[in-house]
Amino acid sequence: MNFLAHLYLSGDNDLFKIGNFMADGIHGKNFDAFQMDIQKGIILHREIDTFTDAHPIFRQSTKRLHSNYHHYSGIIVDIFYDHFLAKNWSNYSDDPLEDFTERFYQSLKDNYTSLTPKTQRMVPYLIAHNWLMSYQTIEGIENVLVKMDNRMKGEANMRFSVNELRTYYSEFELEFTTFFKEIIVHSNLKIQTL
Repeated sequence: MNFLAHLYLSGDNDLFKIGNFMADGIHGKNFDAFQMDIQKGIILHREIDTFTDAHPIFRQSTKRLHSNYHHYSGIIVDIFYDHFLAKNWSNYSDDPLEDFTERFYQSLKDNYTSLTPKTQRMVPYLIAHNWLMSYQTIEGIENVLVKMDNRMKGEANMRFSVNELRTYYSEFELEFTTFFKEIIVHSNLKIQTL
């Protein structure tokens, strides 16, 4: 799961969302300096990643990409799945995607001092380019993949995976839809135990 799915799966707690959003840049168990709800968001993020990476439907999606993108396949599918969530947002929320993203951007601003330095540096770009809304289109996904390629050392070529997205669009969408029902249930149960 990429940014949008992690935020959606965090429920209504803004600090859970912030912890979930920052979690990839926080390593190990040394995160007790954060507020408790941010810590819970970090834990939730890791639980979502563990569940996702081991899930047979997610692995089926990555297999379609593995011969061309190798260990980047999981990252690409995370982004593809965010596309399908953004595209079909009204199936999952009564709250328009634009309102959801604007509230999250405002929450990042309101809690700026609680963010990691890396996240603080990312926030202006996230908001200026409206990354979360851009996931709705294939062109937006392609732009995200190009930016990720530019940040990677070596040649990941993830930008070209939009070809597979177009070719296997209905297969990826069906896999996402089936998988997402399960991750919603799993995440909601995890939130109750945090």
